[in-house]
Formats: sequence, structure tokens, C-alpha cells
Amino acid sequence: MPVFWKNKILLAKIETAYGTDAAPTGAANAVLATDVTLSPMEGNDVARNLDLPWFGSQGSVAVDLHAKLSFKVELAPSGTKGTPPAWGPLLRACGMAEVIVANTSVTYNPISSGFESLSLHLWVGATQYKLSGARGTCTLRLGASAIPYLEFEFTGLFSQPAEGARPTPTLTSWKAPRVASTLNTPTFTIAGTPMVLRSFALAMGNAIEPRFLIGSEAVLITDHAETIEATVEAVPLTTFNPYALAATGSTVAVSLVHGTTAGAIATIAAPAAQMQRPAGLENAQNIVEWPLRLVPTPTAGNDQWTLALT
Repeated sequence: MPVFWKNKILLAKIETAYGTDAAPTGAANAVLATDVTLSPMEGNDVARNLDLPWFGSQGSVAVDLHAKLSFKVELAPSGTKGTPPAWGPLLRACGMAEVIVANTSVTYNPISSGFESLSLHLWVGATQYKLSGARGTCTLRLGASAIPYLEFEFTGLFSQPAEGARPTPTLTSWKAPRVASTLNTPTFTIAGTPMVLRSFALAMGNAIEPRFLIGSEAVLITDHAETIEATVEAVPLTTFNPYALAATGSTVAVSLVHGTTAGAIATIAAPAAQMQRPAGLENAQNIVEWPLRLVPTPTAGNDQWTLALT
């Protein structure tokens, strides 16, 4: 009997103790994902290099074992103001704080210490793969006439796969997304100037380091290096001049609002993003477009960007 790739179940739960399986359940911790990619046994192979009286391979010893799991989830808030979305634990394991204001908002921002971790369980058919102590990075991606996504890449400590009973996932907390459009995405501004937007990506740029030493094995987040990429319709330079901003190293505010219904509005804000040198001009339907790149910078610290759900 073959194992069918489409028969997948993914669970994720925040760990209370690093590297200790949090025992996620289908009822409380199911993830509605797409484009799942698994590398179940990453690591290194140490050659023995024995001196023997004959030629031939000698084999090796597998060390530093870990696993990588990538997937996307739809960017859709919970639908209720002040209630975290189902994908909240995934962002928390990417070095983000989750700040809840009851009945008002849920806001995510980067942090520099106190990182949380996930236990991830993936079933493909009846084969169960586990990652413990998982941490990762994320890219928020939005494009015209497309579903906006959060794209995650997690690295976790290795566990031996095994055949196991498949849980029954409950996915009711995952809400249907709204495509990015003029109707559903009412605001995109750079330096307060409204721009016609083709695509937007906020890469959180976490440095993920599997670290295997005697007495400690962990996956660490050691830095953030965020970037914003946005392709917009070009405008007269008297309206907005990215070349002048890049030449002076100026910082500008970037704001994107997706959603119009209370409880389902996502606002991405980068209050001090430094304009980088524009890469060139693009031709789309004989219309000039600018591929712009900006670097969100902190002011007071851990405030280079926020994702607010209201």
C-alpha cells in the first residue's frame, strides 16, 4: 500500500520547556497549511578515515541531527477583536511577541530575547514525524488578486519517525482569507504617499542556528534582519522620489492595511524603513513599475515593524 502525499495532518503547540514535546492534539493544535515541505533528517556525516590494508568505503557517523519543515498558512485574522488567530503560535516561535488587548487588538512585534519554541507533529499517511524545540523565520507575502500568506520555515530537533495513530484535526479556528484587492486592501502608503501596489513581502529574516554542543543541543534565533520588498506603479518624482530617499539613507513610514471588517483587519506598519537603491524599472502591461526594497530599522528597540489585528 503506498503512502499518499496529500493525506497530511499538521499540529503545532508552544512548548513550556524547551525541547520537551508539548503533545499537541488534533482538537486544539491543528494547522491548516499548504505547500508543506519536510526534510526529516538533516545533519552532518563524520567519516571514520580508518587506515586499513585494503581499499573501500568505511561508512560514516551521523551527527547534529535536526529536521526542517516549511509551509504556508493563509493570512486571515480570527474574526474577533482581541482574539489571537490560529497561526499565532507559529509567529511566536519565530521570535515574535504577542500582545493582546482584550476586545480590541492582537499585535505582533519582533523581540530580542525570551524566544519561544514549538513542538511540531506531521503525519503523512500513518507515518508521524516530530520536531521539538522548533524555531523559525517567516515571510508575509501579499499580491494583487491573490491570497495573502505567511510563509514559515522551521528547524527543530530530530526524533525518529514512527507509524502512529492519526488524530482528527479540528480546523474551525482557521478563517477563510480575503484576496488582496482594491476592495479588500484599502491602504498602502510609503512616507504617507498612497501607492498602487502589485506585490508586497515582509521577510522577518531570522538567523536560525542549530547548535550542537556537549551539554546543550538547541535551535537558536541569533539575529533579525528584516526586509520589505514592494512592487508599485511608478509616479512622478515630484510626488515620490525613491532615488533621493535612497541617496540620503532616509527612513520613511510604510503602512499596509488588509481587510475591512472589524476582527479581520491586518495592519503592517514599519515606522522607520530605510529606502534602499531601486533595482531598476519594470514594464507591466506597458506601465512602468518600481521594484522597491526597504529595511525596517528599530527606534526604541524591537519596534522595527508590527502586525496589528483589529
